[in-house]
Amino acid sequence: MPTLAETARKVQAGEITAESLATDALSRIEAKKSLNAYISVLADSALERARALDKRRAAGEKLGLLAGIPVAVKDNIVTAHGRTTCGSKILAEFESPYDATAVARLEAAGAVIVGKTNLDEFAMGSTSETSAFGAPKNPLDESVIAGGSSGGSAVAVASGTVLASLGSDTGGSIRQPAACCGLVGVKPTYGRVSRYGLVAYASSLDQIGSFGNTVADAALVLNAICGRDERDSTSAQQPVPDFTASLSKGAKGKTIGIPKECFGEGLQPEVRDAVMKALEALEKAGATLREVSIPSFKYAVSAYYVIATAEASANLSRYDGVRYTVRAKDVTDLFSLYAKTRSQGFGEEVKKRILLGTYVLSSGFYDAYYMQAQKVRRLITDDFNRAFATCDVVATPTMPTLPPKVGAIYSDPMAQYLGDIYTVAVNLAGLPASSQPVAKVGRFPVGLQFIGKPFGEEELLQVAAATESATA
Repeated sequence: MPTLAETARKVQAGEITAESLATDALSRIEAKKSLNAYISVLADSALERARALDKRRAAGEKLGLLAGIPVAVKDNIVTAHGRTTCGSKILAEFESPYDATAVARLEAAGAVIVGKTNLDEFAMGSTSETSAFGAPKNPLDESVIAGGSSGGSAVAVASGTVLASLGSDTGGSIRQPAACCGLVGVKPTYGRVSRYGLVAYASSLDQIGSFGNTVADAALVLNAICGRDERDSTSAQQPVPDFTASLSKGAKGKTIGIPKECFGEGLQPEVRDAVMKALEALEKAGATLREVSIPSFKYAVSAYYVIATAEASANLSRYDGVRYTVRAKDVTDLFSLYAKTRSQGFGEEVKKRILLGTYVLSSGFYDAYYMQAQKVRRLITDDFNRAFATCDVVATPTMPTLPPKVGAIYSDPMAQYLGDIYTVAVNLAGLPASSQPVAKVGRFPVGLQFIGKPFGEEELLQVAAATESATA
C-alpha cells in the first residue's frame, strides 16, 4: 500500500492527479458502503477541490505535504461542506458555516476531504454502537466491534477507502478503534491540536488526532494539523517539530517504562503475551525495559467518568431545540420544548451520561464526587511525571482484551467502562499516546499503546516506528 508521502510526491510531480485519487476514493466508499463507515460523503466538494489542486499544480504552484490526499474526518469535527451530526438525531440536519481549524489546516496542506465518518453519539462510547446511524463494521471481522468512539474513521482507513483520517480522543476514542482495526492511531498532547470546530464532549479531555496504516502516515497528518490557534484558548504555544524527521532513528538508548499496574488482573493472557513479545523485540533493537509504578492508575476510570460526564452535562445543555438542533413538535411551553427535544433527540447512552454529570455537579455532591475526581486527576499526572523521571515512554496494552463481539459490551455496563482502563489516564493527564498493531491472535489484532511525556510526540513516534520495524 502506498504511503501518504509517496502519494503526495506523485501528485506534486504530476504522475497522478488529485482528481483521480478523489474519484478512486469515492468509488471505494461506494463499493464498501455496507461497512457504514461514513455518515456523509462529500463527493461534489471533494471533486471540485481536487480539480482546483490539479490546476494549481499545472500552473507551477507547489502544493502542501498532503497534496491531493483523500482524507476522512470524524463527524464531530465541523466542515463548511455537508452536515456535522455527531452521530445524533438531535443534529441530524445541522450544517456548519465554517471549517474546524484542523480541517482548514488539512486543506492548506493539500488534502481533499471526501467524507464525514461514523461515531458513537457525541463521541460517548468505545464501540461506535451508540451512533444514531447504526454502527460501523470492522472490515477485519464484522462479528467484532470496530472500536469507538472514532470507529468510522478507523474503518475508513482499514477498509482502504482513504489512507488517513481524523478522529477525536476523549478517553481512548482514537486508540481503541486503532487497536480493533489494526491501525496506527495517535492522540496528541492536550493543546497540541486546536479544538476550534471540534464539537465538545468533555472540553478538558477532548483532543483531535490521526489514523494511518503506518506510524509515518499518522505522523505526517500531525505535521499538518498541529500548532497554536488563537481561536482556541487551550491551544499550546509549543513549537511543532517535524514528527516524521526522527522516525528512522530507532529505539537504541531509549528506556521503556512497563507499569506493573497494567499487566495483572483483567488482562487477557493472549493480549499480554503479544504485547510483551513486541516489547522484547524492541529490547533486542536496543531499547531498555524498566518496570515503573503508577499507583493511581486503578482510580483513573472512576475519576474519568465523573469528570467527563460533568463536562458533558454542561456542554450538551446547548442542544435545546431553540437554535440549531432538531426541534420537537407539539410543545406547549419552553420547558416542554427543552424536555421533548432532548428526550427525542438524544440516545440512551448520552442521556445516561448527562444525568450522571448533572448529579455529580449538583449541590451536596460536587465536593464528594467532582472535586475528589479532580484531586485523583492531579495524582495521576504526578505519578506519570515520576515514572517519566526514569523512562522515556510508557508502554501498556491498548485494550485489556481482544476486540469484543458486537453487542457484548452493552449487555455488561461494567465491562463497557473497564474496556477504557488503559486509555483514560492519558487524557486525564493530558499526555500524548499512540496505539499500533503488534500481533494477531487468529484474525484479531492486538494493540500496543505508547504514552509520551507532555509534548513528547516526536520521541513517542520514534519509539513507535522502531517497534513497527521490530515487529514487522
